[in-house]
Amino acid sequence: MPVGGLVPRAVEDVADVVVRNAKIYTGDVRRPQAGALAIRDGLVTAVGDDADVAPLIGPSTTVVDALGRRVVPGLNDSHLHVIRGGLNYVLELRWNGVTSLRDALAMLREQAARTPKGQWVRVVGGWSAEQFAERRLPTPAELNEAAPDTPVFVLHLYQSAILNRAALRAVGYTRNTPDPKGGQIVRGRGGEPNGMLLAAPSALVLYSTLAKAPTLEGEDRKTSTLHFLRELNRFGLTSAIDAAGGFQSFPENYGTVIELAREGRLSLRIAYHLFPQTPGQELDDLTRWIETVRPGDGDEWLRLNGAGENLTWAAADFENFAEPRPELDNYEGEFEKAVRLLMENGWGFRLHATYDETIRRDLAVFEKLAAEGLFPGGNRWLFDHAETVSPDSLDRIAALGGSLSVQNRLSFQGEAFTRRYGLGTAAQAPPIRAMLDRGLTVAAGTDATRVSSYNPWVALHWLVSGRTVGGLALRPPQNRVDRQTALAMYTTAGAALTGEQDVKGVLRPGCYGDLAVLSEDYFTVPEPEIPHIESLLTVVGGRIVHAAAEYEEMDEELPPVSPDWSPVAHFGGYQASGRAAGAGSRQAELLGQAAAESKQHLRWRVGRGLASGHHRPSDPCFHF
Repeated sequence: MPVGGLVPRAVEDVADVVVRNAKIYTGDVRRPQAGALAIRDGLVTAVGDDADVAPLIGPSTTVVDALGRRVVPGLNDSHLHVIRGGLNYVLELRWNGVTSLRDALAMLREQAARTPKGQWVRVVGGWSAEQFAERRLPTPAELNEAAPDTPVFVLHLYQSAILNRAALRAVGYTRNTPDPKGGQIVRGRGGEPNGMLLAAPSALVLYSTLAKAPTLEGEDRKTSTLHFLRELNRFGLTSAIDAAGGFQSFPENYGTVIELAREGRLSLRIAYHLFPQTPGQELDDLTRWIETVRPGDGDEWLRLNGAGENLTWAAADFENFAEPRPELDNYEGEFEKAVRLLMENGWGFRLHATYDETIRRDLAVFEKLAAEGLFPGGNRWLFDHAETVSPDSLDRIAALGGSLSVQNRLSFQGEAFTRRYGLGTAAQAPPIRAMLDRGLTVAAGTDATRVSSYNPWVALHWLVSGRTVGGLALRPPQNRVDRQTALAMYTTAGAALTGEQDVKGVLRPGCYGDLAVLSEDYFTVPEPEIPHIESLLTVVGGRIVHAAAEYEEMDEELPPVSPDWSPVAHFGGYQASGRAAGAGSRQAELLGQAAAESKQHLRWRVGRGLASGHHRPSDPCFHF
C-alpha cells in the first residue's frame, strides 16, 4: 500500500515484505521493541523504525501498515495434534468458543439437516460443559431430537462421548456388545446402549468408536489440512510440534503433509514425532523407523523431531480426571529397551506423563542408563503434561538435562481435577513457576484437538490467569506467569524443543520472518480479553498466510472447502464470541439463556404429556 514518506527505490537488496508503524515486541533481549522490520527470502533482514526499513522498499515490496497495532513473533504450539487434526478438520462441527448448550445444539440440528446420508455429524474436542451457561453436557435424548436419522458423535474431553440412536446403529453397538477393556458402554433398561460411552479410565473406547466414522480421501484430505492450517494461522500460529498420537500411523497418515510440503503449500512449520501404534510391537516399529529416517530429516517447513509421545503403551498413564489415577503394571523392562534403542541411535523423544507416580518410574530408568553413560547422550528429551510432577522429580529432570511441555488441559478439565484432588493440588497443577525457577525449558501448547481448543490465546490466558474456561480460579498468583514469560513459552521455548532456538521465536536479523499483527495489544488488554485476541495478519517466512480486516485478501487463496456440506463451509472453525462481557451484562446473558432453556424444557415436557401448556408455579404464594 502506498505510504507517505516511503518511496519505492531500485535497490539490489529490496525487501519482500516490510511491516511499519507497528508496536513490535521482538522477543530479543538486545532489542525488545521496534517500530518496523523487513523480510527478504524468508528471513528478517532489518529491525528498527520506519527510517531503517525505508531504503529496503522497492517496487515489488509488500508494505504493511500495522496502524499502530501490536506485532509479536509467530506463535509455536509445542504440543498439537496438527497432522491428525488436519485430516478430519472439515468433517467436524466445532463447539470451540460457543457459550451456551442451547446454541451448540442449534448448530448441531442445522448441520444434521445438511449432512448427506451415510455421513456423520461429529463434535470432537475443543469444548467443555463448563463453558456453557447451562454447565452441563447434552443428553442422548437431545441428540436424538436434533438428529433423528443422522449419526451424531459428541466427544467430551477424555471422559465420555454421547451418541444418538443413529450413531449406535452405525457402529453396531447392541445389548450383546461387550464393554471394551478400560471403557464402558452405558446401558438402559433391557441392556440396550443408551448413547453414553465412558472412559474408565482409558479413552480407547471413545477413539475406537470415532474411528468407525467415514473419512476423507485424496484431494479432500489436502484441502482439509490446508483449511486447518489457515485456521491456526488465524490465531497467529506459525509453527507447531506434532505430538503424533493414537490412530496416526507412519508413514500412511503423514502422506498429506508430506505432499503439501513438497508442493510448497504448508502455511505452518511442523516438527513431527513418531508414535508406535500397536501394543507389543513398539520395539519393532522404532527399529524400522531408525533404519529409514533420522531426527532433523526435512527442512524448516516439515522435519522429524524424534519419537513419542508414547514409546511403549504400557508406560502411558491416562488423563481422565473424572476417574482415579490408573495403576500401571510393571512396564520398565520394555520401556528401558525402547529408550536404550533411541539413545544408541541418536534419537530424542517426548513422553506423555500426567502423574508424578509415572514420572518417578520413568526417571529411574533414565538414571540407570545415565549411570552407563548412555543418557541423554546429547539427545533432546522432554516430559509432556506433568500436572502433578513433584519438586524432587523436577530436580531429577533438571539433572538429566530434560525439558517440559505444559498444556492448558486444565482450562477444560480443571473442575473435574479439583473435584477429585482438591483445590490445594489443583493450585500446583502443573507447578509452572517451580519448573521455571529451576531453569528448565518449559514450552507451552494446547494438546488440541480432542480435548483443548487449538486457540493459543485460551492457553495464554490460562498461563497468565490460572482460570478455566468456566471462570474457576485454580492456580494462585505464585504459580502463574507474567505475559512476557507466557509469550516466551509460546515462542522461544518451543523453538528450543526442536533445536531451532537460533532462528525461530525471535524477530531479529537472520531469524525466520514469522510474525502476527494482533487485533488487540496482548500486553495491555484486560486479562479477560486475552482469549478473544486474533491475528489480523500472519506472516510465515515472508508469506502472508492469513489476512483479515484492513488486510483482507492479501493472503494466499485456498481451494473451496470440500465437501460442500462441511460444517466448516457453513460455520467456520473456532466460534469467536467477541469481547468478554462485564459482570452485569454476563449475568443478564446467563439469565436470558436460562430462561430460554426453561421454555425449551417446558415445550419438551408438554410434547410428551408430562406437563400442561399452562404452567403455573406450585408455590401457593403465587396463586391468584
